[in-house]
Amino acid sequence: MARMTLAVHSQVYSIHSFSPDAPIAPEIFHQEMFFVGKTKDELSVVVPAELTLDSIEEEKGWRCLEVIGPLGFSMTGILSSVSGTLADSDISIFALSTFDTDYILVKKDKLAEAITALKKKNFIIIEY
Repeated sequence: MARMTLAVHSQVYSIHSFSPDAPIAPEIFHQEMFFVGKTKDELSVVVPAELTLDSIEEEKGWRCLEVIGPLGFSMTGILSSVSGTLADSDISIFALSTFDTDYILVKKDKLAEAITALKKKNFIIIEY
């Protein structure tokens, strides 16, 4: 596999949990970047930390590492490679994927440690 580049976003994010039947607040859709995931059991939302939402639970203080893409669907092991490297350093993640690429959220107090671990495995890290 070629050396992979990850871009560190400057934004801090929060992860919110809602009941699956909760309405999705319209202001979410006006954010520069957001993720909404819904199943029969839950509704999860990732938004910039400044946005206050009336959620059941909120996990604050996440930073984002973006795998520079686009990544083809035939490419395998990308998320596994990043998450495995971070797991080996006892760094928890919250992973998200889009059609084009993957995003890995780590707690902001673990970001420097995550970058160090990834660089040791020859990942290229840039700042957005």
